[in-house]
Amino acid sequence: MLSFKPVWFDSMGAKSSCILVKTDVKIVIDPGIAIMHPSFPASKAKKLYWKEKGKREIKKACKAADIIIISHYHYDHYIRDDLGIYANKILLVKNPNEYINDSQRKRAEAFFTNLFNRFEMKKARKGRKNREYSNPMKNLQLALNKNFGEYNERRKELLEKGMKWFEKRVEKWQQYKEIPESKLDSIAIRYPEGKIFGFGKTLLKFTLPLFHGIEFSRVGWIFATVIEYEGKKLIYTSDVNGPIIEDYAEWIIREDPDFLILDGPATYMLGYTLNKINLNRAIENVIRIMKECSIDMIIYDHHLPRERKFIEHTQQVWKYARKNNIRLLTAAEYMGIKPVVLE
Repeated sequence: MLSFKPVWFDSMGAKSSCILVKTDVKIVIDPGIAIMHPSFPASKAKKLYWKEKGKREIKKACKAADIIIISHYHYDHYIRDDLGIYANKILLVKNPNEYINDSQRKRAEAFFTNLFNRFEMKKARKGRKNREYSNPMKNLQLALNKNFGEYNERRKELLEKGMKWFEKRVEKWQQYKEIPESKLDSIAIRYPEGKIFGFGKTLLKFTLPLFHGIEFSRVGWIFATVIEYEGKKLIYTSDVNGPIIEDYAEWIIREDPDFLILDGPATYMLGYTLNKINLNRAIENVIRIMKECSIDMIIYDHHLPRERKFIEHTQQVWKYARKNNIRLLTAAEYMGIKPVVLE
């Protein structure tokens, strides 16, 4: 039987979306945690308490795991300062050589250097073969062809700027020293984007790199994970922020999972890095997912419960779920507790 347990999520008081999935193997996805931002309505002491408690739970889950998946190198998605949790594991981690922004590449370099030193693995190789990277929007036809009305011209400008930014990233990727996949008796590191792996009767499928939120998001790329076992399917989206992009919702609909671990839009940044247009896209997309999939349960967390009005800001989603008897809940509620931001 496929089962899962939220290890720690934002609704439990610290930035995280770590989950333990059990099939005939044990899989931990995104074992990271970070303290809540200054505006989060709790004392610093409580925020530190939740972070440390969450970190203990994550380390405990990793100790029991066979496979650890890291979708990208934001600190709320991987632990960088306690490398012992990765010993004797298969690591399926974001490729640090491409589809990565500058800050995450620096974090990845430090992470892999420390891993290679700790486990006496191969270090980065000099030079990389040149590779062409086509416009990433070509696979996002729903988003590309969406009519935004008066916002169309502004959106066109933003996509053109995004493409220029992307081209500069490509130049950097072609100059990076390659960080290789590695394997020793005690640890194996693989880059899974766009690949399928079999472990016992468990099938793991990974998307190609996805934008972290909106098109050409400057914070980088992630990948999403599909786990299939004995006729059941779970999708973990990582940081698609809603999803904001229509083609990512379409992909989820095609997969038609039984369980969806879905991160929401960052409503605590509404008016700053999140505008009303992209918030509405995220709301429309998750409602469409609920309409067109036969999902048993959606854990709707990460980014969302970082402010008290997250239900109000996404109220159409919650109303649709209630009206249609769809189990939509935060990770805290799944664990039988109230999201701390609402206490």
